[in-house]
Amino acid sequence: MRLGLALGYWGRGPDPGHVALAQEAERLGYDSVWTAEAWGSDAFTPLTWIAAQTSQIKLGTAVVQMAARSPVTTAMHALTLDHLSGGRMMLGLGLSGPQVVEGWYGRPFPKSPLTATREYVDVIRQVLRREGPVTLEGQFHSHPYQGEDGSGLGKPLKPITHPLRADLPVLLGAEGPKNIAQTARIADGWLPLYWSPMRADVYEASLTEARDGFMVAPMARAKVCDDVAEGLLPVKAMLGFYIGGMGHSARNFHADLMARMGFEEEARHIQDLFLAGRREEAVLAVPDAFADEISLIGPRERIAERLDLWRKGPVTDLLVLSPDHHTLRVLAELNG
Repeated sequence: MRLGLALGYWGRGPDPGHVALAQEAERLGYDSVWTAEAWGSDAFTPLTWIAAQTSQIKLGTAVVQMAARSPVTTAMHALTLDHLSGGRMMLGLGLSGPQVVEGWYGRPFPKSPLTATREYVDVIRQVLRREGPVTLEGQFHSHPYQGEDGSGLGKPLKPITHPLRADLPVLLGAEGPKNIAQTARIADGWLPLYWSPMRADVYEASLTEARDGFMVAPMARAKVCDDVAEGLLPVKAMLGFYIGGMGHSARNFHADLMARMGFEEEARHIQDLFLAGRREEAVLAVPDAFADEISLIGPRERIAERLDLWRKGPVTDLLVLSPDHHTLRVLAELNG
């Protein structure tokens, strides 16, 4: 199991320690470093900044949002950074949810999310292969554009720039069973939002078509500390926000996922509290057991035991979310 460093997305402003963390992870033998975006900073710019100040560590987006860019624009970003970094780029994509897609990006959330994802990946693959002009008569993506409001003058094009790698890895963030199953068929890897090594059976059926070399790369917050309950508080804060606030009361993919993992009653209670404006109560309502399963928190010996569980399942890459140099070093030592 490889280790990766997950930096997430910026909050109020850039974290001045991110480059140093990435450099430390590279020195410790971490395989990859990952950036993200929500509705503030983008993922590609900080990843390019990190690329310029590292030399070997792979560079991933976990994730860039499909609604933010057309698929050819995303492909241009990826092939450009792949060239500039000497072939270190890995492209992680996510569809996001209706509130973000429609509220922030001002675009309709696709009525057929699987089709929209499949078409998006198809276009990116065509750009990276550069075997001919990009063409697609899709439900959501049309190349050339064929809409009634178009000029009719568009013609198929292929990238001027020759991509460095036709097989640049494409990974997808997916939560629902059908979406995960499609990810196993069309992508090079999967970026689970929550992963419990004690409940790997939740995903087993969806991963049956995964090919050899398919990446399973969940993110987990990690912290070497003596007080487990205190160490879990940031995990619970994250879960309270995602499960309570990242979605509508009638359509919240994160709450649905927590329910499928055996915590349905708790997920709905967290959601009710958060949407009622009782955010602190929502965070405290997150079960310690669930927060603990999806993270690596506690003394070194406890983390060592938990890490063994992560290695026994299908996880190929553990993306460590930790701003703590000591924790990064301990995990590198424990993972061998």
